[in-house]
Amino acid sequence: MAHPKMFDDDDPYLARVRQIASTFPGSAEKVSHGRPALYTTKVFAYYGGSLKVDGEWVQHPHSLVLLPDADDRQALLEDERVYAPAYLGPSGWIGVDLDDDTDWTEVTELLDASFRLTAPKRLVAELDSDG
Repeated sequence: MAHPKMFDDDDPYLARVRQIASTFPGSAEKVSHGRPALYTTKVFAYYGGSLKVDGEWVQHPHSLVLLPDADDRQALLEDERVYAPAYLGPSGWIGVDLDDDTDWTEVTELLDASFRLTAPKRLVAELDSDG
């Protein structure tokens, strides 16, 4: 059974995430499990996430799920906007809720870290050579 679409193409936060992701070499987008997934050969971010709280699914539709540097993960999880998403959380991934107060420089840095941890070495080298 196909997953229902769980995002709105007119979402301004998604538009901003797409704009940032488009600056990474080899970046593409597909829909996975009903959500936008940004990837090269592996996914480096999902738009939207969820987690189970007391047996109930809690949706975070305006969030970015990504893989941070392991050294930064614990500090990030102490931020009230950050959560450990279902399924990916145990593998080190985090979700960051986006809103009108989002620090887009921080989001860019988090996307950059996740890209570097998942992309092929040649694409990371291309990113570094582009400055």
